[in-house]
Amino acid sequence: MNPLRPARAAALVLVAGLLAACSADAGARSTAASSEVSVTNCGVDTPFPTPAQRMYVGGDGNLLAMVLALGAADQVAGVVGLDDARGPLSRVYGADSLAGLTQATPDYPTMENVIARRPDVVLAGWNYGYSEDTKLTPELLADRDIAGYVLSESCRQPDGRRGTMPPWDALREDIDNLGVITGREDAAERVNADITARRTALEDAPQATRPPTVFLFDSGTKQIFTSGSQGAPQAIIEAAGGANATAGVKDTWTEVSWEQLVSSKPDFFAFVDYEGQSFRDKVKVLESNPATKDLPAVKEKRYLNLPIPAWTSSPLNIDAAEQLRAALEEDGLVPASGIRPEHDLQP
Repeated sequence: MNPLRPARAAALVLVAGLLAACSADAGARSTAASSEVSVTNCGVDTPFPTPAQRMYVGGDGNLLAMVLALGAADQVAGVVGLDDARGPLSRVYGADSLAGLTQATPDYPTMENVIARRPDVVLAGWNYGYSEDTKLTPELLADRDIAGYVLSESCRQPDGRRGTMPPWDALREDIDNLGVITGREDAAERVNADITARRTALEDAPQATRPPTVFLFDSGTKQIFTSGSQGAPQAIIEAAGGANATAGVKDTWTEVSWEQLVSSKPDFFAFVDYEGQSFRDKVKVLESNPATKDLPAVKEKRYLNLPIPAWTSSPLNIDAAEQLRAALEEDGLVPASGIRPEHDLQP
């Protein structure tokens, strides 16, 4: 495992009237509505208002999970796709934590939709809401005096592929950064400490001599949408004691061929649960395709289905890792560990 990298977030107080507060603690520092912070986001020092008062939260429920983990639901002005994420997030953070949230749009956000919610900060990512095609980017938001935060998992490489840091590092950096932006640095420390402790327990558990190969099946018929070495599933599968079947793909979420799936000889299939292609439909695809129907993992139904906020970069990644570990143990692919998932996220 790569060591966790400390987050780089330095508070910059810009109002002369706050000079006396410079030595105060982080919580006190974050109470001024006119103050600003600079955090390193995708390698660039970027200013944000703090504490953010009206956040527009994009993504697939994963960025909202970060906000809920920090206890910052009352600082949210609108959410994308709330209905799809409500079930798994309610199980972890409680239904009350989502009660006051407003769904801004069930689908992909537009600039018009964002502006209608009057946010001071937008939380999204490349392919998690930001897109040059739809003309919704951090740069265009800045032109309207709205600060745009980019999900670290989605930071882009020079060739356009996403993922510039190991997945657990990306998650830790986002939680630390959002702790600063929301004025909830102490909560961010607690969230990251919990993830680290649970990761350590998984890493210290007995491991298989040969880690079982896990293929993440997001969706697909002609091609398969999955995740490579830069995405959160890489971190989840490794923490659970497995090997990601697409670890050789230096990208986050991407398409691969059926030939690549078959050649990886997966011992286990994990599925991303969301509308569009049901779990039953995905299983039917595997069990009817001549190239995959005789794979031992398919014939023995070695499957685990978890919701999309568990697989995209979020605090729920550690829950997914624990649940995948339990499933691998149940199928005899890794030794018994005594670890029990803290939350059951299966639909």
